Amino acid sequence: MRRLAALALAAAACAPGSPCRSRDFRQITGWSRPYAGTWVVGRGDTLTLPQMGDRFRLVSFTLDTDPVDLGKECHFRGRLVFSAPRPETLAVTWYAVPERATIYGWPLDLGPFAGLWVSWWGRDSLRGTLLFDRTLGVQVRPGVTAQFVAGRRRP
Repeated sequence: MRRLAALALAAAACAPGSPCRSRDFRQITGWSRPYAGTWVVGRGDTLTLPQMGDRFRLVSFTLDTDPVDLGKECHFRGRLVFSAPRPETLAVTWYAVPERATIYGWPLDLGPFAGLWVSWWGRDSLRGTLLFDRTLGVQVRPGVTAQFVAGRRRP
């Protein structure tokens, strides 16, 4: 029995570790920490796609620091809050690199979106851009974007 327990312990020690415990993710954690919090969209474009006919309006988003193990990579949890085309809160994942944070996790029924890029716009504001997913077949004219500016929600 002891031999079996020792063998199981040795196998666990040799198993690949969680990507959330890697040196790379610790670096991503440092870059991501300043983006964490709740952000309220103060000014932003609404977007109407001819193929879908709906206008989209992002109201706020929250970027948490709870890690999510996605198998080969690790992100953090977050939420996007929309007021149009319907009031809805989406669970998303995100991470940051030195120049921006990328937010993922749009459901297919919401549209051809790949996510958001947000970057610093002043000392306590973020500027964001909607990313389109070309693999879903919706044609978007070059240069079409939906941009917004958000400020940190103060407690």
